[in-house]
Amino acid sequence: MDRSAPLRALAIAAASVVLAGQLYAQNFDTVQVKATPVAGSVHMVTGSGGNLGLVVGDDAVFLVDDQFAPLTPKILAAIKGITDQPVRFVLNTHWHFDHTGGNENIGKSGALIFAHENVRKRMSTGQFIEALNRQEPASPRGALPIITFTDSIAFHLNGDSIVAFHVPPAHTDGDAVVMFTKANVMHTGDVFVSDRFPFVDRSSGGTIHGIIGATERLLAATNAQTKIIPGHGPLADRARLKAYHDMLVVLRDRMRKEIAARHTIEQVLASTITKEYDAQWPNGRERFVRILFQELSAAK
Repeated sequence: MDRSAPLRALAIAAASVVLAGQLYAQNFDTVQVKATPVAGSVHMVTGSGGNLGLVVGDDAVFLVDDQFAPLTPKILAAIKGITDQPVRFVLNTHWHFDHTGGNENIGKSGALIFAHENVRKRMSTGQFIEALNRQEPASPRGALPIITFTDSIAFHLNGDSIVAFHVPPAHTDGDAVVMFTKANVMHTGDVFVSDRFPFVDRSSGGTIHGIIGATERLLAATNAQTKIIPGHGPLADRARLKAYHDMLVVLRDRMRKEIAARHTIEQVLASTITKEYDAQWPNGRERFVRILFQELSAAK
């Protein structure tokens, strides 16, 4: 009998609680919000939480995601440094708190909030993110998307066509990818992150197979000149997206072999399964390996 197993489980649970506590305790006073031009009238806005996409022009200001509620004044100040127009449209790439936290604040200023229908469903009720051991209460009514879609939706603004399309369950079951057609810029939400291993939120319907499938669709929709705003991490391009996809395929196949060999998760974590990717994707290794092991073990 492995008497250390309960202690390991307790340590993992404690670490998850600490992580969730750190997310709640973050000092937003020190966060700097910055808008960086990407292409055409598209900007990437960084602060804390998910990267934002911003389009400005004569017709309207269009925002993709809005980070945490305490950062709304800083986000609006960064936008005001580019245009005096108010935010008219907000599109959420998925329901997570670091992408939708500013919904209520920006909605009160008159913006219309759009998202896939599963985003509204999840935000309307309490959620539990198992991998973070985090309970997330239902969002207030003013934070909920008021317009939802199932497949895709298009906006024709500022001389460009902005197309948001749903991908089958990947990071979550409500992921939307946004394409700024004329500018040739894509915002991927957390389907693609450029500086870490992905977070597959299985408790929100996410799957590693879905992320791989979604990245294949994104690769087909981009070219070598496309600028890509990832959910987290620096601005990227198609080559970085391709490297991400290829890494996930390799690690999925390696994990299948580890499971077939009846190796435990502790043995896999202690192995070199991700060795050649750790420097390129320096964050989130242990969480990703654990989730990958869980998903592929359950699929047997």
